[in-house]
Amino acid sequence: MSQSPTDVWPTYKRLLGYVRPYWFMLVLSVVGYALYAGTQAGAAQLAGYLGETIVEPTDFRVMVVSIAPLVLVIFQGLGQFMGSYSMNWVAQQIVYVLRNDVFGHVLKLPQSEYHRNASGRIMSKIIFDAQQVTSAGTDAIIVIIREGLTVIGLTAFLLWQNWKLTLILVAVAPLIALVVNVTSKRFRKISRRIQSSMANITHFLGEAIEGSGEVKIFGGQDQEANRFHAVSRSFAKQNVKLNASKIASTVIVQLFVATGIGAITFLYIHLMGEDLSVGGFLSYIAAAGMIQKPLKQLTDVNVKVQRGVTGAASLFELLDTAQEVDSGTYLPPAKVRGDIEFREVTFGYEPSAPVIRNLTVSIKAGETVALVGRSGAGKSTISAMLPRFFDPDQGSILLDGVPLPEYSLPELRHQIAMVSQRVVLFNDTVRNNIAYGELRGADDATIEKAARDAYAWRFIEQLEHGLDTYLGQDGVQLSGASVSVSPLPGPCSRTPPS
Repeated sequence: MSQSPTDVWPTYKRLLGYVRPYWFMLVLSVVGYALYAGTQAGAAQLAGYLGETIVEPTDFRVMVVSIAPLVLVIFQGLGQFMGSYSMNWVAQQIVYVLRNDVFGHVLKLPQSEYHRNASGRIMSKIIFDAQQVTSAGTDAIIVIIREGLTVIGLTAFLLWQNWKLTLILVAVAPLIALVVNVTSKRFRKISRRIQSSMANITHFLGEAIEGSGEVKIFGGQDQEANRFHAVSRSFAKQNVKLNASKIASTVIVQLFVATGIGAITFLYIHLMGEDLSVGGFLSYIAAAGMIQKPLKQLTDVNVKVQRGVTGAASLFELLDTAQEVDSGTYLPPAKVRGDIEFREVTFGYEPSAPVIRNLTVSIKAGETVALVGRSGAGKSTISAMLPRFFDPDQGSILLDGVPLPEYSLPELRHQIAMVSQRVVLFNDTVRNNIAYGELRGADDATIEKAARDAYAWRFIEQLEHGLDTYLGQDGVQLSGASVSVSPLPGPCSRTPPS
């Protein structure tokens, strides 16, 4: 995935759209951080007041400098808590909604998207890329608002103290902006490489775990280890580059700021002349020195922001992938007859290389048909076209004389039972694996009947917790002997075809 600089603002804008429902908490966060920023300017003013107190102590001044630190800490803590809590709450809500939107969308993607994208890469987007948005939405936004308001507050304080000298410090702002702009582009570029490396890690890891038996029987451990080492090394290398770029940009920004502070310190002492006061000088220099820390943090957080933007762009790319086309309005009877007809059907996963050409066949209800052919001849593809996992490139498929696209997808698939050559068992109870999806609420009697029809009830009864036994992913918690007795039945109210 590539992303030009002109694409960054639309991504920001779209991400901000998720903030709109939580505007009150966001405003509360800004108010809290504004209070925090005010205490920073207050601390600078207190430094000057402390200098005047040391030179000319009075009872009132001593009382003020004794109580003021406590008051500042109280208000600083209040502002910090109010800002951080509110912003974290908003950020977590945003990522929660975004991640669920993406997952819900993934469930509705056409099967062709799963063929084009390995499951590990899709998982990497939902897990890793969303995590980058989480980081940008919590730590990064907190720093941006808190330290940004602190910089604004301290700059205003410096302008109030001596606006002419402060303009010298402000003059380094374009140089800082230039550094941030250049490094932002590099951060985004490296972040995309990190995303790609993490997708490869997830992909190779998933393949090796799912195919662990094949890896062992064919002696592929070294081969898989080498593949995994390569992508892990790439991931580590890109993270080192990202960190090096962050350090370099921070050092350059601090160099500019330190040069500006040194210049205004020199000029402040020489230009003020007899008007120079200890309190005024300490307040000004304290504020000028305090501004370095928030500027450094703002520069450091740019990495998280760019990684978050890159992660959001990746998620939005997935969200923008077209869902399954479902424009059908035909409502079939409760149970269709089952007449199936293929008319001149041509299909290919790549249009230039069709696996099915001009297939014409008619299957009457009640007939048992076996598709026989070599591997790759299109047998599974023909079966997958009935529930419209794939649509023909040419020709049409009819059920009871009605073209499949005229059925709504839920209604069409409700009429079909499928026993796949790859048995899928979810990490749930036996009961929930039999009564799955729209049949989740089936009673135990119906579930037991389905299990008996599939000759699975005998071994289910022998399980320690019966229907409430957890199977583990793909049934790993069942013994091999138990699994070999009989596969679990499919959804309980749909009798698989012979």
